[in-house]
Amino acid sequence: MTTNITEKKGWSISGYNIVALLALNIVVFLTAMITIDGEQKLFFIALIPVSIFIGFGFYMVQPKQARLQVLFGKYIGTDTTTGLRWANPLLIKQKISLRVRNFESDTLKVNDQLGNPIQIASVVVWEVVNSAEAVFEVDEYESFVHIQSEAALRNLAANYPYDQHDGDDQVSLRSHANVVADALQKEIQSRLSKAGVNVIEARISHLAYAPEIASAMLQRQQAAAIISARERIVEGAVGMVEMALNRLSEKNIVELDEERKAAMVSNLLVVLCSDNNTQPVINTGSLYN
Repeated sequence: MTTNITEKKGWSISGYNIVALLALNIVVFLTAMITIDGEQKLFFIALIPVSIFIGFGFYMVQPKQARLQVLFGKYIGTDTTTGLRWANPLLIKQKISLRVRNFESDTLKVNDQLGNPIQIASVVVWEVVNSAEAVFEVDEYESFVHIQSEAALRNLAANYPYDQHDGDDQVSLRSHANVVADALQKEIQSRLSKAGVNVIEARISHLAYAPEIASAMLQRQQAAAIISARERIVEGAVGMVEMALNRLSEKNIVELDEERKAAMVSNLLVVLCSDNNTQPVINTGSLYN
């Protein structure tokens, strides 16, 4: 049974103090080589490999960077103190970036909730928040982030339709960008929490129907738009006809029987709903000719 590796603070001291100490050793060694004769020089010569060994303990830590300290396969700690540092020369000091990173996934071809083939891609912004988990819990955490993000995107696309239909309020990939982005972020985060990664933001960067159905879906969208526009036109035309009949009746401008009202309604609807400009016809005879 394996246990999770949690991040802990590593040990190190300022490298500048060790530099000063090594400089002092060099001065002492040179002085000894000049002033001391005989076998006593061997003691100071033996200090040379010791100084070289100490020199292997130096390393540099940049801002938003960490160094994982490992001794003979055992995790010792993580050093995030910036500057020139020195620690046990026997430690392996693995560098890992804590900076915010982002990547754009490949364009994936998947099926939406209704089975329509679509093309989708996303942009994911992420950062390492637990260096020990990122290095030891998964193999190549950067590749792990990319693969799991694409898997989450595939799963998300299968849970939502590409677009709304028949005027419903169902959440869709195209119409509810913020809702889908939040769902995608949570989906990716649930997959990457094991790797010590925090997902800052995830959004869809590309969304389109697959080429084989794009033309048919475009015609469907155009037809839906035309129907919606026609409904608004007819609704407005009926209101205008009703207003005209009421105004004529209130002002007593002309008395119309039911047949003439029907003819007037028909003419007004043709004029108001027609796509082309109407050609006026002036009737110089009586109203009933």
